[in-house]
Amino acid sequence: MEPFRDILNELYIEKKRSVPEIAKVFKCSENRINYWIRKFKIKKRSLSDAMYAKYNPHGDPFSVKEPKTLEEAKLLGLGLGLYWGEGNKKNRNSIRLGNTDPRMIRMFLRFMVDIFGINREKLRFGLQVFDDMQPRKTLNFWLNELKDFQIRKDQFFKITVTPSRSIGNYREKSKFGVMTVHFSNTKLKNIIDNMLPL
Repeated sequence: MEPFRDILNELYIEKKRSVPEIAKVFKCSENRINYWIRKFKIKKRSLSDAMYAKYNPHGDPFSVKEPKTLEEAKLLGLGLGLYWGEGNKKNRNSIRLGNTDPRMIRMFLRFMVDIFGINREKLRFGLQVFDDMQPRKTLNFWLNELKDFQIRKDQFFKITVTPSRSIGNYREKSKFGVMTVHFSNTKLKNIIDNMLPL
């Protein structure tokens, strides 16, 4: 039984395979696999952990980097400050930051890429424009501003168009709409939240 225990442990714990996937490997029922997991006292994943493993089959799409230089320490502090002041902290599953200033958006992306090594492919962007703007021109402006990060057009959600009269003075501050950065990862969200002095 020891070899089977080791194989089951490797598949379920190390490789994060699901019970249905393991059942297919052994050509048996899911109930049989669950029986052996209980028998061998292997800790069962919670539903949220199982879903996380399913959507991140190759492991975390990020790697936390300990700042080793003064520049990295500054970047960590600036990024946390931006997120604390401008970020949407209510969403439990994703890291979001919105702003009208391209410099702030680029700084936040540097923070996410350089300090947390995020997979840029998983970044998503929301763009809110006003009804007297040209959405395509505005999108091209932001794509150009973010070109150093190799951001693609298909990483943007559908553009939200807002009546300019409903925003008041805020309209004057935003010539190119409001850009929101989205990175969906509950684990990284919790890590960053725990770094804030809340």
